[in-house]
Amino acid sequence: MLNIKMITSIQSPFLEYKLTILRNKKTSNSLFRQTMNETSYLIAAEVLKYMNFKRIFVNTPIKKTIGKQLSQQIILVPILRAGLGLLEGFVKLLPDAEKGHIGLYRDEQTYKPVEYLFKLPKTNSKKIIVLDPMLATGNSSIAAINLVKSKNVKIKDIFLVSLLAAPEGIENIEKHQKGLHVFTCKIDSKLNNNKFIVPGLGDAGDRYMGT
Repeated sequence: MLNIKMITSIQSPFLEYKLTILRNKKTSNSLFRQTMNETSYLIAAEVLKYMNFKRIFVNTPIKKTIGKQLSQQIILVPILRAGLGLLEGFVKLLPDAEKGHIGLYRDEQTYKPVEYLFKLPKTNSKKIIVLDPMLATGNSSIAAINLVKSKNVKIKDIFLVSLLAAPEGIENIEKHQKGLHVFTCKIDSKLNNNKFIVPGLGDAGDRYMGT
């Protein structure tokens, strides 16, 4: 059974429209890339609602007033390659955010992630947003979160953002990363024998990069 307390579902009719374009196998690579970038703006705006803000004073051209400011610095961490598809929207909304990168590829025999890159800025007191569009088995996300936690980051300071998820991946995350806040637009029905999400949208990294 899925723990819905750890999952935030990002939904809107317009987002569903964009997802339909991404799912369509006839969508060209260029349109897929454009649509993924547009979708990332919608996702980023929703995720940032869950950040902590503090009240500050600001001087307008007329008078001083009260506004809000993020209370934590943010590090954006896409899991390469597919995670780059979610990065643009966050960068547009958070131009001052720092960036890290986690490179993982899936061993096609074992379906386990293999690390080939891990770069992360100093993490003290910062919010880490890990970007992994396809939460299938959850193994890559679990490996990425473990790498982030190895830098003394607490689970409460990590968000995991995906486009689509499978129930198997969510259950795996819940088992190995208790307390992690996961954001996704849709939980599809299952994984197939090749560990792809069904109905899904295919290989997001290949379609985004045009390979």
